[in-house]
Amino acid sequence: MHTKVKAMKMLVGGKWVEGKDTFEVVNPQNNEAIARVPLASKEQMEEAIETAERTYRTTTVWPTHERIAILTKVSNYMKEHVEEFAEIIASEGSKTINEARGEVKRAAQTIQISAEEARRINGETLNFDQNEGSENRVGYYYRFPVGVVGAITPFNDPLNMVAHKIGPAIAAGNAIVLKPASVTPLSALKLAEAFMNAGLPEGFLSVVTGSGREIGDTLVTHPAVQMVSFTGGTEAGEKITQKAGTKKLSMELGSNSPVIVLEDADLHDAVQSTVSGAFSAVGQNCIGVQRIYVEKEIYQTFLNTFVNRTAELNVGDKMDELTDMGPLINEKEAKRVEKWVNEAVAKGATVEFGGKREGAYYTPTILTNVSDEATIAKEEIFGPVVLVYPVDSLYEAVEQANNVDYGLQAGIFTSNINQAFYAVKHMKVGGIMINDSSDYRIDAMPFGGTKGSGIGREGIQFAIEAMTEAKVVSFRLQEKLL
Repeated sequence: MHTKVKAMKMLVGGKWVEGKDTFEVVNPQNNEAIARVPLASKEQMEEAIETAERTYRTTTVWPTHERIAILTKVSNYMKEHVEEFAEIIASEGSKTINEARGEVKRAAQTIQISAEEARRINGETLNFDQNEGSENRVGYYYRFPVGVVGAITPFNDPLNMVAHKIGPAIAAGNAIVLKPASVTPLSALKLAEAFMNAGLPEGFLSVVTGSGREIGDTLVTHPAVQMVSFTGGTEAGEKITQKAGTKKLSMELGSNSPVIVLEDADLHDAVQSTVSGAFSAVGQNCIGVQRIYVEKEIYQTFLNTFVNRTAELNVGDKMDELTDMGPLINEKEAKRVEKWVNEAVAKGATVEFGGKREGAYYTPTILTNVSDEATIAKEEIFGPVVLVYPVDSLYEAVEQANNVDYGLQAGIFTSNINQAFYAVKHMKVGGIMINDSSDYRIDAMPFGGTKGSGIGREGIQFAIEAMTEAKVVSFRLQEKLL
């Protein structure tokens, strides 16, 4: 049975428009086209940016209560249409229907938190009289929006990552132009529809679909764009930082997340959490578990249990309620994962489980004896592969965990608080989860990393801070009136 291919429009400056050309969005499970989406031109991207800039500049008052009302309506709409959003996410991306429903709930919460944080964009009074000669000055600082935010989002969380850009931008009073990943633009367009239905003033939001090569540079370099918020790969992020010049930047880039399992850990809990952390969303998760360091005393027991639990995972149809793992986003990515695994094996690695590809599907895979020289040991896999290593001590585990150019999140399983705090202090990451896998996240927390994992922090409160500027106001009072 062939699905009807839906013709979509994109949102440019508050208007739903077509493009001169279109491109197909396909379901990676069967390569069937599910929609035709506008392939935006450079001129259409410029129009979106210039409309955003003009709208922002000419809107003299956009009160906080109106922004709160719009965001609340959008969040409520998402909660009422969970299944509709979930089917879009699961159709265009890699997530199972159950994972997609979870993402919709999180994205609705992200928008709701944005509404709540809008009322907390506060400043402070300043004590100018701490400076000699400034006894007759009083003042404060407050935060104001940057103006136009340019945002670029990845395919792996096609709704919640978009919500993490649009929610804080609107909460802060900015206009935003968003380019979603070309393989998964439908979730972003559906969210844009929710914003327009909620009464968002025209021009404050554009969702422009198309090729990053064609329109990405325009978004990053256009002088009206005051800030670029990017979530994606490290290589693309580095190119953006070079092109953006002095614009404000928020970069959530790649990772190679480690988890440490010590001999005093709850073994069953550690296995359950790390299997989920490694293979949820087909491992296409920037904080997914990629490396596991296990103390030698429990290494073999952990590995055997981990293999047995992984073998229970059900790989298959994304729309089936019983499926644990669907396909990767496309066959090209599955072939890349296959190539990296084969390279590791050629350099001495052992495949404990998996290691097989069929089209865009790649089996959940466990590797041991992986050489430090293997690409898979150093880079972000972004696929369902996990590397397991024995270590002599916590000290060695931390040293090994830190020995990559990433530092987004990590996890440690232990019942010893001192060992937990050693890891907290010495692991070079933006977040560390105690007795949880590295992929634990709530949307309100500051989220970002060190080293090659990015610049700044996401999470609504922290994104709002990045999307606003502090303005200092000082009054010099006249002596004769004092």
